[in-house]
Amino acid sequence: MPTDSDIRLTRRRLLQLGLALPLPMVLAACDDGAPTGAPNPAAAPTTAAPTATTAAAATGTLAPTPACDDGDDPTPAQTEGPYFTPDSPRRASLLEAGMGGQRLVVAGTVLTTDCRPVQRALLDFWQADDAGEYDNQGYRLRGHQFSDADGAWRLETVLPGIYTGRTRHIHVKVQAPDGPVLTTQLYFPGEPGNDRDGIFQPELVLTDVRDSGGVRQGSFTFVLEG
Repeated sequence: MPTDSDIRLTRRRLLQLGLALPLPMVLAACDDGAPTGAPNPAAAPTTAAPTATTAAAATGTLAPTPACDDGDDPTPAQTEGPYFTPDSPRRASLLEAGMGGQRLVVAGTVLTTDCRPVQRALLDFWQADDAGEYDNQGYRLRGHQFSDADGAWRLETVLPGIYTGRTRHIHVKVQAPDGPVLTTQLYFPGEPGNDRDGIFQPELVLTDVRDSGGVRQGSFTFVLEG
C-alpha cells in the first residue's frame, strides 16, 4: 500500500520527466542600459518578456512543467558568500564577446509552496568564470531578470569554473514582489567536489541536465513561501 510520501514522490518524478526545455539559442548579451540602482522586484519589466507558452510555441516544444506539489518545502537558503555585488544590470544572457567556457542554459519557474506561479519575481545571478574567478570590479557574469506571467525564467551563461574549497555552483537571489529575499546556490549533478563541499545540498542540484549541440542545459524550480 503506497504511503502519501510515495505518492508525492511519484507525482514529482513524473512532472520532472515531463519537463522540456526549448533548444538553446545562444544570444549576444544585452541589457537595458548601465545599472541605475538596486533592482526593484515590484517594478514591472520595461520590455515584455515572452511567456513560457509563447516561447514554447516559437520553438516547437512543450512549456516547462513545474515540478511542485502542494505543501512543498521552500527552496533552502544558503550563504551569500563574499563576492556578491549589488545593482547588477538587467539581462537574461550573461554571455559576452570573447568569453571562454562551455555555454550553459538554465531555465525553470518560480512558484509558491502551493504551486502558484510568481510573476515578476526578481532573480539576481552571479558566478565565477570558467577559470573559477569572479569579476569583483565590474559586472561580468552578473545580472538580474524577472520571471514572466507563468513564473518562468531562463538564463544564458557559461559553466562556472571550480576554485579551491568549493564545488561548481551558481549564486542567486530570488524575491517575489514585496516578499523576502531568498539567497541560495545552484549545483550540478555528478560533480566530484559535491561530497567534499561543506555547503552543498542535494536539494539544490539542477535537474534534467544534458548536453545539446555543445551547450549544457538544465532546469530548476524555485519554491518561495506563499
